[in-house]
Amino acid sequence: MTVGVRQQPRGADPSRPRPGVRLGLVGWLTVLALLAGVGYRLWLLGHAAPPTNSDEATMGLAALHIARGEGFPVWFYGQQYMGTLEAYLAAPVFALAGGPSLVGLRLPTLALYALFLLLAWRLTLRLTGDRWFGLLVVALLALGSDRVVKNQLIAGGGYPEMNAAGVALALLAVDLAAGRPGRRLVRWAAWGFLAGLMLWVDPLVLPYVLASGVVLVAFRRRELRGVAGALLGVAAVLGAAPLLAHSLLTGRSPLHAVLAASGADATAGWADRLHGGLLLGPALGMGFCAPGRCATWELWWALALPVLLVVAAVTAWRAARRASTAPADSSPRVAAAMHLALVLAAVATLAAYTVSSAAGLTPVESSRYLSCLLISLPALLWPVWTAARRRGGRAFVRPVAVVVLVATLGTAAHATGRAGHAAPATRAAEARHAELVTTLRQLGVRHVRAGYWTCNRLTFASAEDVVCAVVDDTLRPGFDRYPAYRREVERAAAPAWVAPTGSPLAARLDELLRATPGSLDLVTIDGWRIYLPRG
Repeated sequence: MTVGVRQQPRGADPSRPRPGVRLGLVGWLTVLALLAGVGYRLWLLGHAAPPTNSDEATMGLAALHIARGEGFPVWFYGQQYMGTLEAYLAAPVFALAGGPSLVGLRLPTLALYALFLLLAWRLTLRLTGDRWFGLLVVALLALGSDRVVKNQLIAGGGYPEMNAAGVALALLAVDLAAGRPGRRLVRWAAWGFLAGLMLWVDPLVLPYVLASGVVLVAFRRRELRGVAGALLGVAAVLGAAPLLAHSLLTGRSPLHAVLAASGADATAGWADRLHGGLLLGPALGMGFCAPGRCATWELWWALALPVLLVVAAVTAWRAARRASTAPADSSPRVAAAMHLALVLAAVATLAAYTVSSAAGLTPVESSRYLSCLLISLPALLWPVWTAARRRGGRAFVRPVAVVVLVATLGTAAHATGRAGHAAPATRAAEARHAELVTTLRQLGVRHVRAGYWTCNRLTFASAEDVVCAVVDDTLRPGFDRYPAYRREVERAAAPAWVAPTGSPLAARLDELLRATPGSLDLVTIDGWRIYLPRG
């Protein structure tokens, strides 16, 4: 299959209609797809979906502290990696709204998704010039399986920002490499700042930073030796300033903590790593599976992905060779180079995840590490799209390409429907948690002990009216991401205990209640058990 990159006149911007040209059918369909993607996620937001957890609440507490001026954390509480950009984005929302909320915490992540969708459309048109293909990419990215919307909406650190930043870096690199006029120094500074910022926020996007950087070096070496290069360097340092300042002040490097979090300090067999990294990972991480699992038929994407990577790489290489006689900064050469860069970044991301123990030990949850693969979607599907539209050639190529495109849309739509179907149950669970907060306030409870996945969520939902210290299932102290809460609970006269109904912690507290009758009063509400010490 021989597929080329559609040539555009130098300096032309296919993502922006020319003056006097109406939007047209494909334009309106693209707008509808954009609105549908944002609207679907806004509907999920109204249902408190995807379900929140204590890790997201930890980011919310950081945002609350920033909004109150009580602290300005560099890292996610309890660790020395993963920057708190989401907390700084949510803090003004909390300040304007008069307090914290899950909706307020997620509004910035929803805005980041909308930005990602818009930038992905513009990048697709820059690389291909095909508006119908741009519509296809937007339609795919508008869909959202359980894992995909979790990555995009949950403010748990890093994931909502990475895709928007990765696409922005690629788009800036294309414009700069092609010599696009106007505000060039601003673009150089923006690329450097985003690259540095992502080093602080989450290095998982590093393959895409490096890939777009290589394109810049390949096409703009001379420009980088001057003011542009100096400005890029200064902006990169500014973007990474929180990371650099913390490292200088503490003498600690976040690299070791990042490796530990990825599973580098654990052991998993290669069979498990390959199964989690190459079979489950791509299907889950790119949005082709139902919530929390993959049916056998949904794993077809994992088999198709290696083929698509090879075809996309060969296609981009051939396009680059055909454009080798064009001017060094011509649009076809730059587009081919960026196609290849996006493919190689996807390969690097997939390889890094597969060799990590996380792929073997926790493949379902750790598939979030493949979130950035969505950035490469235009490069992966462009050869398939052109093959599906080409007449002639080998008889079997066009039908196979059509089947791949239809299967891609159909599988992603099915997974999206399953994720949406679970939203009412999530809203009901959130209502039960809100009742827990209300009940504790009515009982006058200010200090509690609970499990890890209860504590910070409870503290955030109550805006710190209820402060929680973590315990494990044997009632021993657990991992407190914000140690000040434990100190406050330990100073309290008689902290209560809170446990989900049917949990191991509830069973242990029930045993304690039976062993020492009269020591605790039990209050039960739907889904929760509250143990109040007597006296």
